Amino acid sequence: MNKKSELQRLIRHYKDETGEIQVDMKKVAKFAELMGWQMPVPKDPLDILAQELSRAARDEIKHDEDTGRPYRVNHALPIKQGQQSLFVWIDIDEAPRNMMLKSLNLRREQMVGDGLQLSYDADHWNSRHSDEEEIQLDFDFGFDIELRKHAADAEDELTGD
Repeated sequence: MNKKSELQRLIRHYKDETGEIQVDMKKVAKFAELMGWQMPVPKDPLDILAQELSRAARDEIKHDEDTGRPYRVNHALPIKQGQQSLFVWIDIDEAPRNMMLKSLNLRREQMVGDGLQLSYDADHWNSRHSDEEEIQLDFDFGFDIELRKHAADAEDELTGD
């Protein structure tokens, strides 16, 4: 059994023992510690800082000079180093087209993966609750995106930005 499966079993055991259906993972961790679970070794400070830097890079937002709309400055780009895959960060204003295309397509694929899993989750709930109104989800986001773009424009008009 792999570590993820063991952790999933631990969560299920915690729920069985406590009867809780809304699970606070910090409580599960404390429960595991009291059971003698091998606690993880703290991360290398260099790894922690690299993760913090990645979060900061991902969260950097600027505004387009012409439209005033926000855009994400830094984009992750997967690269292979030997057998290992890792991500480097590229600035949207400096990146050549091939790099941006790869990065944007990667983010799109992540969205598709999220949408696929969401549809499986909804299908499962609907099959288990056939006596209730089915939950229907719309996966065509074009209209929603346009609405949000224009909502941002309307908000700017209201605030005078």
